[in-house]
Amino acid sequence: MKNFTRVSLISLGLLAMSSCSKYLDQSPDSTWTELNTPQKVSQLLGTAYPQANYIVFCEAMSDNATDKGAGVIERTNEDPYFFNDVNDINQDSPEWYWTACYKAIAACNNALKACENATDTTQYQAQKGEALVARAYAHFMLVTFFSRFYNAATAATDPGIPYVTEPETVVFKQYDRGTVADVYDKIERDLLAGIPLINDEKYDVPHYHFNKSAAYAFATRFYLFKKDYAKVVEFANKTFPNNDLASYMRPWNTTYRTMTPSVLWETYSRATEKCNLLLVETQSLYGRYVAQYRFGMDYAIESVALGRNVTGGSYTYPIYYYGTRDYFVPKLTEYFVKASVNATIGDPYVMVPLFTTEEVLFNRAEANLYLGNTNDVLDDLNLFASKRIVNYDATTHAVTIAKAETFYSTSSSSNALLNTILSFKRAEFIQEGHRWFDIQRYGITVNHYDINGAKTSIIAGDNRRVLQLPLSAQTAGLALNPR
Repeated sequence: MKNFTRVSLISLGLLAMSSCSKYLDQSPDSTWTELNTPQKVSQLLGTAYPQANYIVFCEAMSDNATDKGAGVIERTNEDPYFFNDVNDINQDSPEWYWTACYKAIAACNNALKACENATDTTQYQAQKGEALVARAYAHFMLVTFFSRFYNAATAATDPGIPYVTEPETVVFKQYDRGTVADVYDKIERDLLAGIPLINDEKYDVPHYHFNKSAAYAFATRFYLFKKDYAKVVEFANKTFPNNDLASYMRPWNTTYRTMTPSVLWETYSRATEKCNLLLVETQSLYGRYVAQYRFGMDYAIESVALGRNVTGGSYTYPIYYYGTRDYFVPKLTEYFVKASVNATIGDPYVMVPLFTTEEVLFNRAEANLYLGNTNDVLDDLNLFASKRIVNYDATTHAVTIAKAETFYSTSSSSNALLNTILSFKRAEFIQEGHRWFDIQRYGITVNHYDINGAKTSIIAGDNRRVLQLPLSAQTAGLALNPR
């Protein structure tokens, strides 16, 4: 663990500018109508991904955050921490994310309409595949945040979110939320129809689009949330050539271990990192304030999330801190884009990995656990440990059922292995928002305290675990979520 100065945090943006400037090439928006070539449709699909960051409010709602007593105050960080509706509509807010998702969906629908109306539709199959999977993803993220989490017993009655499949032709169109079950059915339909059509050779930089590996990774998440575990394993095993996850994992305990924070920031979200299956640029302040938000990771949380683990070894993740309370792992950085060449103002961006190799590994391990494939679970957990433990030794640091039962004080091998998966996953994705998904899936209670000790407790089923729809959604005839 190392102290770190704010001076270096400012300078990191300069390091990223040269490598990130190409990400900001202007693409047409979803109203662009001259979609008469596959290349033009592909250009439109560059806007088919939600260019908004969910990490700020996800981390704040999770058990990765505490009240540090001082720090940067932003509504997008403070309101989620106390499970209040976010009183902000700008970047990093739920409403900003909602809007970005529907903008992405609009691009998908215009692209699909162009594919459908083309003279020779066979020339547009790859674009159609990307649009279908991207449309499925945006709706999936919306229903994950703005509806009750998928539960097969209640999904047929839980309100969903509008699943939009046609370009809008009127100013104020009325929509129906449908149900979570309806939304999941439509996501699955788009996902399964789109995957076979995706062609990686059509992309200049596949990691900025739903390439085959990213689409399979999305399928593993979707089916894990749906608890269709056989399909999770099926798609996980298709994600990498020869099912070789090891060669595509992030090299934390080798290459990354010797990197300075500045180099890590520059490297982590590069398209050249094979672990990054899908990347999206987001207008966000998260890279600037990740460690300095008032409600975030302190030493106590770092000790739990990144401290002792079942292997008996030490995680290799580098921990830095400002002062005595602001802790972070150098991952996601800000790059600042000027409004014009000579401008002194502009917008901050963060490149976010939406899917990585490590998520596929965890999804497969968890699915195999429920399928009773214990040896496969242990294989994946030990593969992960081999890439994350300092001076890893297969004999000393091996994950076994006996070690897991002892570490988690349980006689249930299933509970011990599940806790190992969730613990490894929490460490891997610290400060990336994924912990909130697991909290929702398992109904984990979150206790948040303010600096004076007052507690806010959110148990399974609490209405506040579901983000509120934007007030503007009422214009479209949507009922708001109960409070």
